[in-house]
Amino acid sequence: MIMSEPQPILDPLTPAAIFLVATIDAGGEAVVRDTLADVQGLRRSVGFRLPGAGLTCVTSIGSAAWDRLFAGPRPAELHEFPGFVGEHHQAPATPGDLLFHIRAQNQDACFELAMTIGDRLAGAATIVDETVGFRYFEQRDLLGFVDGTENPEGKGAYAAALVGDEDPDFRGGSYVIVQKYLHPMAEWRALSVEQQEKIIGRTKLDDFELSDADQPADSHVAVNTIVDADGAEREILRANMPFGSVKDGEFGTYYVAYAATPSVPELMLTRMFVGTEEAAYDRLLDFSVAVTGTSFFAPPLDFFDELPPPPDAGTAEHVQPNDIGSGSLGIGTLKRSMHA
Repeated sequence: MIMSEPQPILDPLTPAAIFLVATIDAGGEAVVRDTLADVQGLRRSVGFRLPGAGLTCVTSIGSAAWDRLFAGPRPAELHEFPGFVGEHHQAPATPGDLLFHIRAQNQDACFELAMTIGDRLAGAATIVDETVGFRYFEQRDLLGFVDGTENPEGKGAYAAALVGDEDPDFRGGSYVIVQKYLHPMAEWRALSVEQQEKIIGRTKLDDFELSDADQPADSHVAVNTIVDADGAEREILRANMPFGSVKDGEFGTYYVAYAATPSVPELMLTRMFVGTEEAAYDRLLDFSVAVTGTSFFAPPLDFFDELPPPPDAGTAEHVQPNDIGSGSLGIGTLKRSMHA
């Protein structure tokens, strides 16, 4: 299989990150196209002045924005984040046309590139969310547990995160889902370590998965383990980062899922919020409240070297984000997830 060079999706997590989500303003398409074509050049300019910072940026585009910006083929499974509504918890769908996932060893590098992108988009797009992520003690989240232990590695990471021959126009691309989760820390800290471990499904100190006998069916690990009909575990690549504000009393996890098909993370979210045969919902959701949710596609690098032509004048309509309150799962086919 010949694969276009992917964006730096598979790169290891860094100590610093900034996530920018933007919506495109009416009439801003031309400026946005120019910015998308220049992002890697902007990154090189900033990174060259900060040797050793390891500055990267993964640029992703939402479903409605795709049709406003480009003519021709579109990623086969790209659609708006559907939102998930369960009996106990829900994951809202929130606006977002563009996602810039900026990573570096130093926060100044991330901030400089984020500010540069914001300047280029001024008057053409609106930043609707800016989240500053940071590495926290031994790759732990703010709940105190190591996050991302079971991320696939090597060839497994490529298979889990990157589109292959099933969509040849977009080989090397990746589907992206981002969500912000807020943690009620006082309630979480009131639990014993043993109670916390039962909720997560792993030991807190040394990060070992609980045995089958000790693993509750509604633990985060159990709910997010998906095995297909052939007995293979379906995986995604997580790039989660903690974030927080002492002033605002907000402490959370910025969830980032890169996947070769959005059906896998969407099935995980369905199981978390709507439940499984064994569990009503993911027990972690009692201490992790979803406040945003948006889906994107991260094309391979060569896509930005020669962007597809814009849509014909007058045919690109501004599609409004999903109605968050619709309650519809709207999940695309899970066929590939279960049988690929």
